[in-house]
Amino acid sequence: MGVYGLYAVMLLIVAALFIIERSHPDAVTRFEENVLATLMAMITIVSFVQVIARYGFNTGWGGALEFTRVLFAWMILFGMSYGIKMGSHLGVDVFIRMLPQKLFRAAALFGALCAVLYAVTLISAAWLNLFGAETKGGAMHYWGKMFQIGIGLDDLRYPEWMQETFGLQERVQRWIAYLILPIGLALFAFRSLQAMVMIWTGDRTMIIASHEAEELVAENKDILKD
Repeated sequence: MGVYGLYAVMLLIVAALFIIERSHPDAVTRFEENVLATLMAMITIVSFVQVIARYGFNTGWGGALEFTRVLFAWMILFGMSYGIKMGSHLGVDVFIRMLPQKLFRAAALFGALCAVLYAVTLISAAWLNLFGAETKGGAMHYWGKMFQIGIGLDDLRYPEWMQETFGLQERVQRWIAYLILPIGLALFAFRSLQAMVMIWTGDRTMIIASHEAEELVAENKDILKD
């Protein structure tokens, strides 16, 4: 596939997400939540089975730790774009809340723009060369190297029947596990840009969660009375 092929895949994913979400927003939200729930469930199940196997039967799966570590990374990198969408990323807004409304809105837009630039820079820092910066690297550069080298993970191995049937190498390639790195950052950039547009149009105030603790207290202040 290569780096350029992955760029095409990332654009297709973002474009498909944008188009589908316009007509079926609830379905997209359920899909994102189901992906996160599935990753969490797999981590829990593998960890539980591994504990039972190790302490109950003195055996276990040698690749369990690395497998759960990869799943945890996928959950974080996929979930950070969902957090932007739902406005659940925590942040400090004490200072900007004291600003006049126009300056507050400008600060909120600047924060969203910083999130977009952060994601784009992590995907590939080469674009900063346009401004005279001598930068290189990023998720695409790192993934491309892993794809070209084709080295495997430390402990995760393909089942023998897959090796024999498809002629695969023994260990699962690192580039497969690291696919979520550029894709997750692309989704994060898309959601941050989406949030910036919503702030501009007045459909959203900030990219971060605002006064979460105060809102929870206000919502539940009458519970003890009941």
